[in-house]
Amino acid sequence: MTRKFSFIASSAPDAQAAAKHLAALYGNVREEDSDVIVALGGDGFMLQTLHNQMNSGRMVYGMNRGSVGFLMNVYTDKDLVGRVDAAVENIIRPLEMIATDANGKTHRALAINEVSLLRQSYQAAKLQLSVDGQVRLEELICDGVMVATPAGSTAYNLSAHGPILPLDAQLLALTPVSAFRPRRWRGALLPSKVTVTIDVLEAEKRPVNAVADHNEVKSVTQVRVAESLDDTTRILTDSSHSWNERILAEQFLP
Repeated sequence: MTRKFSFIASSAPDAQAAAKHLAALYGNVREEDSDVIVALGGDGFMLQTLHNQMNSGRMVYGMNRGSVGFLMNVYTDKDLVGRVDAAVENIIRPLEMIATDANGKTHRALAINEVSLLRQSYQAAKLQLSVDGQVRLEELICDGVMVATPAGSTAYNLSAHGPILPLDAQLLALTPVSAFRPRRWRGALLPSKVTVTIDVLEAEKRPVNAVADHNEVKSVTQVRVAESLDDTTRILTDSSHSWNERILAEQFLP
């Protein structure tokens, strides 16, 4: 199969140089004319690219020219066509965030990694958590809370001591950030098809921001989070080091 590649890169010098080198080897077309986007950079650039390619039908194959590179494949200029042909395709369905701010305005944003609510001021947030319309936690006093996908479970969720989820797990992680009351609550695992509603209590006294990946809404009063029914993005991982293998390996790191 003839592949039409579009090479895109972060602003990092190594990424820019790699894009130029690979384009000379394999040819380069405009993004809209390609069937595979080759993203060169780090995880932040990959996340941005996946958002940009949402619902385009184009596959994204990343190679690490950044720092961590958990979402990326190892960089090499050898046999790119063969690597892409052998790669494992993962179709990601993002979370949809519907946030209502203090002025009553509604905001919609998508999250591949997580939707998080975080306190704005020196005072802890006071939140009420509901799942499919049923209140499950009357009052959570904390620095914040997040709903993380399997794809995002090794990112902010992991740093907040949330669970790592296999990519094919039909689950979401509901993870608190520095929970104060209830002190022993460590979060919950939820079926991926539920709707999580987070109401901000005492919103004027304890203002809270909501963030869906890199999209932030200030001073929210309520946030609803559910898996999107209409949106998908496609990522390719090397068959020798699939995303599921990466997530499994992450759980055994010292």
